[in-house]
Amino acid sequence: MVKGLTGKRIAIGGSRKIEEISTLIEKQGGISVARSLQGTVFLAEKEVGPELQAFVETGADWAVFTTGIGTETLVSLAEKLGLRDRFLHVIRQAKAASRGYKTVSALKKLGITPEASDEDGTTGGLIHALEPYDLAGKRVMVQLHGENAPALLAFLKDKGASVFPLLPYRHTPPKQETVSLLCQEIIGREVDAVCFTTAVQVRSLFNFAREAGIAGEIVKAFQEHVTAAAVGKVTAEALREEGVERLLAPELERMGAMIVELSRYYS
Repeated sequence: MVKGLTGKRIAIGGSRKIEEISTLIEKQGGISVARSLQGTVFLAEKEVGPELQAFVETGADWAVFTTGIGTETLVSLAEKLGLRDRFLHVIRQAKAASRGYKTVSALKKLGITPEASDEDGTTGGLIHALEPYDLAGKRVMVQLHGENAPALLAFLKDKGASVFPLLPYRHTPPKQETVSLLCQEIIGREVDAVCFTTAVQVRSLFNFAREAGIAGEIVKAFQEHVTAAAVGKVTAEALREEGVERLLAPELERMGAMIVELSRYYS
């Protein structure tokens, strides 16, 4: 029996669980190539400390939380700096908005019920939930995780808000030669599909492509002959924001489900 990925060359954009994904691809008959689009993640305590101090001193009208782990990390950092009570007071006084069920759960533990929250776990869903509110002249703190959520920040600025981002986790960029190689492979049709497991990987690819002046060619390749596979809604949303409309994303947000979906697509 011919398997769905027989003869297909699949690039993996992640930096974790590479062997696991490779095995899944090979079981479906495919050839996997690791092309990490993600550097390491680190906790930026030194950088965030002064920002957290400034936030506690000035306060905010709104506090927007985008990840559960990032929310918990800000509380831990505030505790290390001896600011926990003041930080909690400030975010409890502000109106809260949250993205994703894990974030709602993290806020619940702090006794905070969001005024606005998404319905689908995406930034687009969060933007939609914030749309009815008057944010002009309002100071809005945004907790980010590893990347800048450009659509959310642009939306808040367009609404006239004064945006104060807090980014406890930062990413070191991936190796430029790896991203360059993958760009060549996408444009040259040397890969049949690219598997993205985080939105950060999508941003890395397109930021590099824009600087190299080839972003249009990358989008064209994805629209015509290379399949973009996203592990879930947030990653799929990042691809759409970059102009990639032809993509696969499984209902079940798991790596295994993404490979099965890809195999089914080629079958």
